Amino acid sequence: MADKTRRVVSVLVENESSVLSRVSGLFAGRGYNIETLTVAPLPNTNRSRITIVTKGSQRVLEQITKQLHKLVPVYKVVEHEEMVEKEMVLVKFPIEENLADIQALCGAYNGGIVNVGTDIIIGMVADEPFRIKHFIEATQRYSPIEVVRGGVVAIER
Repeated sequence: MADKTRRVVSVLVENESSVLSRVSGLFAGRGYNIETLTVAPLPNTNRSRITIVTKGSQRVLEQITKQLHKLVPVYKVVEHEEMVEKEMVLVKFPIEENLADIQALCGAYNGGIVNVGTDIIIGMVADEPFRIKHFIEATQRYSPIEVVRGGVVAIER
């Protein structure tokens, strides 16, 4: 079986309908799972950046990259060895938990408390994906009510 390595692919596309389905269709058509997918418009342009995290063999990923280049609304495909990656997570805790402890935990992972209601505390963290995983594991001692992860955003170094 071929070695499956984690890859981050950044695709600059024309900001038009059906582009996302065509890009994700290339992955689905080859039986690849997309771990995270983030799309956002680029400032002062009519383009968007699609950031995809997936796993696969080098050969198949090279084939997908070549196919992405052939899609008409695609301007650029970046698959760089040195990407700066960040991911965001929001976690809702019961108000009974210690606010100072939750603040300290969030602070250790580049985050903080972003909202406090009458019965909940919401913490937000933005860090590297592997650190987000560790943060979520560390939150378990504070009985999280809900965890919402965003997708990875990345830029080449």
